[in-house]
Amino acid sequence: MKVKDVQNEIMRIKKEKDICIVAHVYQAREIIEIADHTGDSFQLSIEAGEAAQKTVIMCGVRFMAETVKILSPDKTVYLANPSAGCPMADNITMETVLQAKEQYPNHSVVAYVNTTAEMKTLCDVCVTSSSGVRIIENIPSDDILFLPDPNLGAYLAKKVPHKNFILLEGGCPIHAAVDIDDVVKAKSAHPNALVLIHPECVPDVLDLADYVGSTTGIMDFAVNSDAKEFIIGTEVAIVENLQYLCPDKKFYSLSNKYVCPDMKITTLIDVLNCLKGIGGEEIILDDATLVAARKPIDKMVEFGK
Repeated sequence: MKVKDVQNEIMRIKKEKDICIVAHVYQAREIIEIADHTGDSFQLSIEAGEAAQKTVIMCGVRFMAETVKILSPDKTVYLANPSAGCPMADNITMETVLQAKEQYPNHSVVAYVNTTAEMKTLCDVCVTSSSGVRIIENIPSDDILFLPDPNLGAYLAKKVPHKNFILLEGGCPIHAAVDIDDVVKAKSAHPNALVLIHPECVPDVLDLADYVGSTTGIMDFAVNSDAKEFIIGTEVAIVENLQYLCPDKKFYSLSNKYVCPDMKITTLIDVLNCLKGIGGEEIILDDATLVAARKPIDKMVEFGK
């Protein structure tokens, strides 16, 4: 089968079975094209909940599918490729967080939404990379225990200096692998390009950016900017997606290190097999986890307003 043949079959089956497909913007272009909704992880969970369909297939990683299930427990949610995990979400342990909570009992536990459902049950508030500053400013406590990404945490701490942050070790190994030399090299190769970087990168790299923001924030900035050249400091899929959105502009990856194998593992055939009922994995969470993991998300929405 050719790519277009697979896409056509996916479109036919999802319409026949009334299934909603959501895809994170780090997914391959051929998957983006067959999705009903694309965007950042939390945005997708909201859109999946608002969709009329009662069945949702997530083309992304496991914690994203779990968040869809947490927000829409009445829906049937599938992860297109069961092997798609996230090292940032998976590497921090419950034991580590419980020990930290015992050590800092008066701190509000703030979790990047890029965490597992199980981890969310230990947290007070979630944040996204785009809403973090506003939410932390509105948290009553001045003492913050932030997990699991110390780079995003350091960025937020710099933006909200009147609050006290304890940062747990962890983070996204893909974003954290890029260093100052990578930025200098990219700027030397493309001196007229603006540098747009995700806050999961290390602080020294962020200091060299013209714009720091979430994945969709980066995309929106590039689309709306009058500039014609951009160096993109996040997963390489964003370069390709922006090339399609703005064919009159030029986009360059800040580094070839920005390749997430967990995002790349999902294929069109995975989506097709999931639709057919011979692939994918249904996300099952017990009632206690659904209730406890929902609380920090609800707080995020409350403080985000």
